[in-house]
Amino acid sequence: MCGRYSFAVEDALIRERFGLRVGTAIYKARYNCAPGQMLAVIANDAPDDLSYFRWGLIPAWAKDPAIGNKLINARAETVSEKPSFRSSFKSRRCLVPADSFFEWKKDREKTPYRILIKDRNLFCMAGIWDRWTTPAGEQICTFSILTTQPNEMMAPLHDRMPVILEPEAEKRWLTATSAPELLELLKPYPAAAMDAYAISKKVNYPANDTPDIFSPDH
Repeated sequence: MCGRYSFAVEDALIRERFGLRVGTAIYKARYNCAPGQMLAVIANDAPDDLSYFRWGLIPAWAKDPAIGNKLINARAETVSEKPSFRSSFKSRRCLVPADSFFEWKKDREKTPYRILIKDRNLFCMAGIWDRWTTPAGEQICTFSILTTQPNEMMAPLHDRMPVILEPEAEKRWLTATSAPELLELLKPYPAAAMDAYAISKKVNYPANDTPDIFSPDH
């Protein structure tokens, strides 16, 4: 799964990488993105802007918004079939920009790791989104991050990993209309292009949203 990540870079780098409007009055660096928070995405209906959706997908037909707590991830293998996800997969997709994500090794200490692209560049995880209307008529946009089988580097840490899109595949994820073409993009990122290191257990608590969570415990 993918249950925590970071997106903590200067807005100028975001503009340079994605060529979009950031909205500096809204954007702020996030070192410990967690489910339930309003987080930055690039949605297919507004590809030139950084939008802010809640992490934890609430399908438009849902009666209880609490379902979003269980739908922070969607499996790539079944996203086109599951009732909660298939409509979004077909027509409401997004990019979830990040500079790293976190996973906890299943050792005695449950050691947290920060996982990055080796060149430390920004990357995008494949996402889907939906728009839910509250009983009072308020519309809330929510998203889920797609996961896939782990690559060789990730396998010792977890049995799933987020779908990280190659830069040339990002636009295709937003614009393609063919299910086979979309599904072809949902594969593990090359292990040789990734890096990981143990970090502070401060990351365990979403309230700790500061750069020091990236440092190993001493």
